[in-house]
Amino acid sequence: MAEASRWHGGGPPRGLQFRKELEIRTTLQELLLYLIFLINLCILTFGMVNPNMYYLNRVMSSLFLDTAVPGDERINFKSIHNIPDFWKYMEGPLLEGLYWNAWYASKKLYNLKNSSRIYYENILLGVPRVRQLKVRNGTCIVYRPFQSLMDECYDKYTSKNEDTLSFGIDPEWKYSAPTVKNLWHWGYVGVYRNGGYIFTLSKSKSENKNKFINLRMNSWITRGTRVIFIDFSVYNANVNLFCVVRLVAEFPATGGILTSWKFYSVKLLRYVSYYDYFIASCEITFCIFLLVFTIQEIIKIKKYRSAYFKSIWNWLELLLLMLCFVAVGFNLYCTIQTSLLLQELLNSTENYSDFYFLAYWNINYNNVIAVTIFFAWIKIFKFISFNKTMYQLSSTLSRCIKDIVGFAIMFFIIFFAYAQLGFLVFGSQVDDFSTFQNSIFAQFRIILGDFNFAGIQQADYILGPIYFITFIFFVFFVLLNMFLAIINDTYSEVKAGYSIGRKPDFELGKMLKQTCNTALEKLRLKKPPTEESKKIVKTGDLAEQARREGFDNTEIQNALQMKKWKERLEKKYYSAELQDDYQPVTQQEFRDGTITKYKMRLSA
Repeated sequence: MAEASRWHGGGPPRGLQFRKELEIRTTLQELLLYLIFLINLCILTFGMVNPNMYYLNRVMSSLFLDTAVPGDERINFKSIHNIPDFWKYMEGPLLEGLYWNAWYASKKLYNLKNSSRIYYENILLGVPRVRQLKVRNGTCIVYRPFQSLMDECYDKYTSKNEDTLSFGIDPEWKYSAPTVKNLWHWGYVGVYRNGGYIFTLSKSKSENKNKFINLRMNSWITRGTRVIFIDFSVYNANVNLFCVVRLVAEFPATGGILTSWKFYSVKLLRYVSYYDYFIASCEITFCIFLLVFTIQEIIKIKKYRSAYFKSIWNWLELLLLMLCFVAVGFNLYCTIQTSLLLQELLNSTENYSDFYFLAYWNINYNNVIAVTIFFAWIKIFKFISFNKTMYQLSSTLSRCIKDIVGFAIMFFIIFFAYAQLGFLVFGSQVDDFSTFQNSIFAQFRIILGDFNFAGIQQADYILGPIYFITFIFFVFFVLLNMFLAIINDTYSEVKAGYSIGRKPDFELGKMLKQTCNTALEKLRLKKPPTEESKKIVKTGDLAEQARREGFDNTEIQNALQMKKWKERLEKKYYSAELQDDYQPVTQQEFRDGTITKYKMRLSA
């Protein structure tokens, strides 16, 4: 993450050429160092992701989400909409999926050791757990004229509305207080804390089925029920992966059931094979790089003080350092928690093994690493600015940023106005506009050509078409074309400046080319230049070389005048200071350069 600094550090300047060579060497060294760091980070991140994670999630979701109730093919976990369907799923597909006690031919090919092997390969850790959260009666107010018809009222779930009173003798009817370690769950219609009415299943399928029947007959699910969680974990030794499963059934205050699910395939036992130890060595290398880069940035901040924060690349450096430290912190925390809790959870085979806590923090660690490597790749743009195309791209973006910000303000005013209109008009009938957030995403999809015009028209035959047509006209045909015009106009200005001599120093590219040519000459894969050509380059006698190639004196004089003009511009704009901002060419300079080029064309 070292910066390709344009500051000249140490001693008085020894001329423009010296500063260029110093900058080229510094940039090349830092680019090579950063590429080593980036390769190490890529190996580290891809080493954490196993392709088998997807397949494990896929087979587990297929088993517990898509398997239908025997005798009623329309009911699976995704299609549950009422309480009877929920109990059919609990007594059918859930138990059938959790307990695989024999081979498909009713033969026991291995010692089950009093455990279930889902798909014959995934051992069920501990026993599953079922947890319910309820709200109290009277948490909302019934309007007076309807009190004669309805005297009970159950509001949506909040921690203040939660019912904590026991309504039976057995453990599943008694309330269990929440613990600090367990995490809250963010569902479709609420945020749910841990605790509640909890019971665990046994290792016998028949006993569990009788328990479900008893709970169903005694109305364990009431009008106050707002969510039910089904949690369990499995381990596949073949691929060394844990799969933590959470099935969620929410009971909104409107009635019905909304189902959701979480499948987390994580690698909690991280250092098992030789490849795992190689990844561990990459982690150590990553920490060494992080320490070195941090020291370098601290030195630069002390040296340049407020000038350090004027470059956007320096802010990216600080962001990358912060993300790297967060990733290291997550890694240490996950490793410590796994070593402390894993053995304890594995020993309690008769109890519920709560691996959800460990899986949650491992997933967050993976997310932080993913964001880190994203910005690490973005930083590559800083080092390849010596390329003509990349220079024009970066110059275009830096010059039009103010225009884009002004355009963005106007765009989002109109965009959010339409989003609010769509939410208020279609929100009660069209799923894409059911919430204000969904309205925003739906409008982005309309811009990309993915829309449901029939649903909008069905919701309102007058306002629906008016909303759709005006949104397409103003946002798609007007605003987006204005955005493209801003980019195109700025790009034309940059190309014009580039064509008359305002171009970056591509000396780094030349240096790489010279290095390759030298290597090819030493390997005798390329002929070295002749003594005559070396003499011409060394003495700078370009005029003599031009005469030999057949150019007349007028053309040579115009070319020399153009060369002097470019050198004058280069000396004027090149300095030892940081040149992140683009310096436009003045009109007089543009006119002079254009006239010179025009004369050269006439003489030709």
